[in-house]
Amino acid sequence: MPLNERDRIEILMMIGVGDRMRTQQEVCRLFHEMHPDREPVSQSTVSRIERKYRELGHVRDAPRQGRPKINENVQQDVILSALENPHCTVRQVSRDLNIGKSSVSNIFKKVKYHPYRVRLIHELAEDDFDRRTEFCEYMMDHNNQNNGFIANILFSDEATFFLNGHVNRQNTRYWSQENPHWMQEYHTQHPQKVNVWAGLHTIKT
Repeated sequence: MPLNERDRIEILMMIGVGDRMRTQQEVCRLFHEMHPDREPVSQSTVSRIERKYRELGHVRDAPRQGRPKINENVQQDVILSALENPHCTVRQVSRDLNIGKSSVSNIFKKVKYHPYRVRLIHELAEDDFDRRTEFCEYMMDHNNQNNGFIANILFSDEATFFLNGHVNRQNTRYWSQENPHWMQEYHTQHPQKVNVWAGLHTIKT
């Protein structure tokens, strides 16, 4: 739920003045204690309210006339939202900043922010790393002794499809200018699942 002018004034009063000023984290906690039934405010929201008051002397909404122009402050707020929570959605940023979803998308595109998807990887045990090294050394030795060794290997893989519960990669994002190589381990030992196996070989049948 967007903050109205009264909410912003209340946050300014919580910030305080002089030696009695609270930190942004303290203000967020206090606001949540005063309004437990509402969505908590973020530190970036508190920072924007304080900055707006210092620059303009008020925290009122700017009058809307026609299509709003994206200024530098709005762009900085959008970027700050992504830095504070890289997993945020365009809808969340649009709601928090009270600007259109298309404006948020255009800003992300302008600053070259891309919503990277999570990469699912198998969970590795402590001794799996040593086993991988031993396997690589084994393969290199046998390939040096026999050049046709690798051509005789059947390369296979399997995929596990869980019947209940999974990570939706389509809705799981990480906003960044560079690929963070975000990965998430998942357990293959699950009572309700289906395994699919496939193999590839150089010899045609």
